Amino acid sequence: MSAPLSLRCLLRPSAPVPRSITAAASTPSPWTATFSTTASAQKDGQKMGTPKKMSAKTKGSVSTHMNPTGKKQTMAKFKKNKGAKTGKPPLPGERKALRKRIQLSNNNALPVAGLVELEPKDLLDPTKVGTMVALPGEMQDSLRTLEAFKPTQFWPMFRQPATLIRSETVDLIAQMQEAASKKQMLRAVITGERITGKSLLLLQSMAYGLSKEWIVINIPEAQELTTACTEYAPVPDTEPVQYMQNNYCLKMIQAIKKANSSVLAKQATVYSHPELPQNIPINSSLLALLNAAKEPESAWVVFQAFWKELMHKDATRPPILFTLDGLQHIMKISDYRSPAFELIHSQDLALVRLFCDTLSGASPLPNGGAILAATTRGNAPRSPSMELALAQREAEQAGTEPPAHEPYFKGYDTRSEATLKSVKVMKVKGMSKLEARGLMEYWASSGILRATVDEKAVAAKWALSAGVVGEMERASLLTMRP
Repeated sequence: MSAPLSLRCLLRPSAPVPRSITAAASTPSPWTATFSTTASAQKDGQKMGTPKKMSAKTKGSVSTHMNPTGKKQTMAKFKKNKGAKTGKPPLPGERKALRKRIQLSNNNALPVAGLVELEPKDLLDPTKVGTMVALPGEMQDSLRTLEAFKPTQFWPMFRQPATLIRSETVDLIAQMQEAASKKQMLRAVITGERITGKSLLLLQSMAYGLSKEWIVINIPEAQELTTACTEYAPVPDTEPVQYMQNNYCLKMIQAIKKANSSVLAKQATVYSHPELPQNIPINSSLLALLNAAKEPESAWVVFQAFWKELMHKDATRPPILFTLDGLQHIMKISDYRSPAFELIHSQDLALVRLFCDTLSGASPLPNGGAILAATTRGNAPRSPSMELALAQREAEQAGTEPPAHEPYFKGYDTRSEATLKSVKVMKVKGMSKLEARGLMEYWASSGILRATVDEKAVAAKWALSAGVVGEMERASLLTMRP
């Protein structure tokens, strides 16, 4: 027996073990086996207990674990085969184009017998209230170019696009005709609850303007001007500084040119415009003037020259219809910032400023026409100044006491209140039973409403939706069952 083993047997458990004895006991025994069944820790010249370094390639695919002996072991992870990607990613702007895609016909829908095409006199006839009229093919192309149709509307369910003549339609078109005949300007704001048909009323006004050969300009979504989603730059020599949006102006010029080409080709220029990128002589057509905008850098300059020509008072100049949807977005501070990183007011954007000056009456239309703005209740910011101003105008039109400012609220915007100080307010309400019956009969004739349209069915749907056209569509069309 060796000396270390015999000394260990003589020691009692309660007595401390001398340091020299424990050191001697830790030395390997001469009878220790010369091989081991465990993996050697000293592989590749590494020291005992030091793990081998992993390369960057294998570092993400292995995990480290501790075995019972205190040594580190690495275990490879089992990767699942996700499969090869066969499709390609969408191109820039492809998702937005799909989201805003408009389908105006459905070959599976039945053609409606007796459906007549829209004529300007139909929108002025009170006896036509509650009837459906189809939009002509050429007008469809112009309205699509102006983005008058909305993706949320029920156009893809019918054979061809048609619109319902309502009492609000007759009232609005009559005011537009009266203003144009007197070379005056109608300034109105269309408001109402959600999905009551405000955007459709704007579409009907544009259809009337196109059929009467007016020059129609439309801003389909005001939020595209104020949510910092398009490029902008300061306009030189402006105080306070205004900002132009060249890319949006170029897109709008192309829409104006395509939708009003026949009218613009008949109108001649009366001013010389040396600031344009190309020479446009006097007596050139307004269509040739708009053709000068070939690049975004010159879009705002060309639009200013075009607007100057429209402001020339001449008996041969047609009236102008300028419309905007989503009024709340231009009645607040925008998301753009100045070079000093200060937020820019929406009315400091040059195109918004031009619309607001026209809506307020500061820049009248000398040849008559109408400027219309519609509010929106979906995806709209809150504008206390606009809501108060419209409530005041409604009270003044009704002959009642207008509401006053809240004394302890400091969020009012004086510029927005000045813009809406003298406008007319048209509130779109629910449909009458006569209008609801005409709409349901059109749905049944198209083959998408599989129910008998009688007085009882009309009263049930009308009561369920409170006359709101969007709610009636939900109650009647979205609950269809085969």
